[in-house]
Amino acid sequence: MSLFSQVRFIDPISPAMLEMIQFHDFAWVLMLFVLGVVFSCFLVTSVIPPLFTNKYHENQVLEVVWLICPIFLLGALALPSLRLLYRMEEVNDPLVTLKVVGHQWYWSYSYEDCGEEKEFNSYIIPMSELEVGAPRLLEVDHRVVLPYLSEVRVLVTAADVLHRWTVPSLGVKVDAVPGRLNQLGFRSLKSGAYYGQCSELCGVNHSFMPICLEFVR
Repeated sequence: MSLFSQVRFIDPISPAMLEMIQFHDFAWVLMLFVLGVVFSCFLVTSVIPPLFTNKYHENQVLEVVWLICPIFLLGALALPSLRLLYRMEEVNDPLVTLKVVGHQWYWSYSYEDCGEEKEFNSYIIPMSELEVGAPRLLEVDHRVVLPYLSEVRVLVTAADVLHRWTVPSLGVKVDAVPGRLNQLGFRSLKSGAYYGQCSELCGVNHSFMPICLEFVR
């Protein structure tokens, strides 16, 4: 769960979120490298402009290097990014299929492959009924219980307006669109309760649509 004044990402619990954080750090390193090179060139041309202009003015080798380097940098960003996008869209042999339906302003869930279908609604717990230590505006009356270290497929749709099912710790965010079924998959590496919220402006009580997933052994 994220905390006030937190600077870095929330603690990841899925392989996809781990890779997203690693890619973010890698992109930052490349960006700082490019800024360092540009700033160094600026200093050189400012301090000793005659020497620089006489030696490198209309230098074809330098122009070729200046063209090729950005191509390699863009490739270094594109390849891991495309790999990560492909991995996030891939769902391999799920153990559990969870259907999520967004309503104004609560979520309904159903386990689709458990013999007989089990369906329930999940509402926010009012502040007056919260237990001591429970997170405000995030705790629900019925948690979604899922196995950890297992592949889970989630089918997301909406019954009225646009919603967005978001769990930051898993690195998942998917639109809930009326009349359309979106799919995502994830695998939790840790047990425990993890929270999310609707991240699409869906009406006056948009802020009161929390999500709580409990991963058990």
